[in-house]
Amino acid sequence: MGRADGNGVLMDALNTAFGMVFSFKTLWPMLLASLFGLFVGAVPGLTATMATALLVPVTFFMEPIPAIATIVTATAMAIFSGDIPGCLLRMPGTPASAAYTEEAYAMTKKGQAELALGAGLVFSAIGGLFGTAVLIVAAPALAEVALKFSSFEYFWLVLLGLTCAVVITSERPLKGVVSLLIGLMIACVGLGNPGGFPRFTFGNTELLGGIGMIPLMIGMFAISEIIRYAVDTGPELKIVDQPIHNVFKGMWQLTVKYPMQILRGSVLGTLVGALPGAGADIAAWMSYAISKKMSKEPEKFGTGHVEGIVESGAANNSALAGAWIPALVFGIPGDSITAIVIGVLYMKNMNPGPTLFTHNPQNVYAVYLLFIVANILLIPLGFLCIKAAKKILRVPRNILMPVILLFCIVGAFAINNTPFDIGVMLVAGVIAYVLEENGFPVAPAILGVVLGGMLEENFVTSMIKSDGNLQAFFARPLAATLGVLTLAAWFLPPVIRRMRAIAGA
Repeated sequence: MGRADGNGVLMDALNTAFGMVFSFKTLWPMLLASLFGLFVGAVPGLTATMATALLVPVTFFMEPIPAIATIVTATAMAIFSGDIPGCLLRMPGTPASAAYTEEAYAMTKKGQAELALGAGLVFSAIGGLFGTAVLIVAAPALAEVALKFSSFEYFWLVLLGLTCAVVITSERPLKGVVSLLIGLMIACVGLGNPGGFPRFTFGNTELLGGIGMIPLMIGMFAISEIIRYAVDTGPELKIVDQPIHNVFKGMWQLTVKYPMQILRGSVLGTLVGALPGAGADIAAWMSYAISKKMSKEPEKFGTGHVEGIVESGAANNSALAGAWIPALVFGIPGDSITAIVIGVLYMKNMNPGPTLFTHNPQNVYAVYLLFIVANILLIPLGFLCIKAAKKILRVPRNILMPVILLFCIVGAFAINNTPFDIGVMLVAGVIAYVLEENGFPVAPAILGVVLGGMLEENFVTSMIKSDGNLQAFFARPLAATLGVLTLAAWFLPPVIRRMRAIAGA
């Protein structure tokens, strides 16, 4: 009887999810968001994260599922369309396309632009669908485990996530740590702490509510790009004028020739995407490097060889779905896009965490469906974008950037209707620009802002529960496992380096 009731609840939730996704008020925004995402990704310098940040003020006035739909669709489209300027201009549209830009441009010079763009499109969609399948399977299983978590486990999990962000996103961990500490410091501002005591407000009433996450994100990802464009003195790049007809020609042959590469890229992309702070760009770089190392023809890489594009293309879109796994289950963002999404989820009362799967399963199923629809839509709309690419790439940047700045200002103001948020956005943009220009990764700072409050709250709660006894942080098996993993990530690398130095001497 209980199983029958459970199946009935599941079917009701699925029917509700289908109704929410396949309705005019969801599909229409998805189509518009697709076009927006394709345009943003195809313009060099405008990233998928920037597309997400610009969409947030629009989602403010939408229902939860259409709001999430616009973000899911726009990011999937933008990650792919970043391949187009990389192939035709030798300038990646998004960081996720940078890994194989040289390869794609080399193919274009050999007259194989169709093949390079087709591989990017088809295998991005396949990777995206693979990542979605893993999200559908892994997220509910993890949610069941997460229901057993106490504040001790959450404390170690957040700390482990922040540690991963520093290690993964920075070649120089010290710079990653500095970036993370800046984010944690920003998270301390205001009354939103366990003690409810004003911190770092300097007598300013606007700061009592803390620094708004959305204006901060818009500043760090959109304003920083506008500043970068304003100071760029490089010459305009010339587009390769090559006729592009049927990009799907030869895709089946590539699928038959490189099945292991497609699977490997999809698996790696999903795993890397699920690591806090990693994201599609790191997934693509790692996948391209592995593809070259494992290839039977490594000498062809860099000369216009499609194998690396097949594997990396699958990796970058599968990473998008992978990043949603920790975001939905634990409220820990897998990348900068899901860091913004978490803010939107809270805004729409879809608080991420294991209870989302038990209290609102229809919303979770709707998210799964949105990913499937977005990746299927990617094929026809991506093809149309490739056909229109030359017109998109000829849009003057000196017209485009002021329009984006205007959207940023309106968006930052619209959240709380206060000019203070515009100031936050502009300051955040300058800080992000200065950090990136000096080799400091921005991702750890974003994670610090998003997770700072969660880290402090769980630490204080745990200390109250244990009456200040630090041994309690290792008393539960799950907490002890996460604690040991976190401490190993901190102390093992320097110990190994030291041992190697002694062995070398």
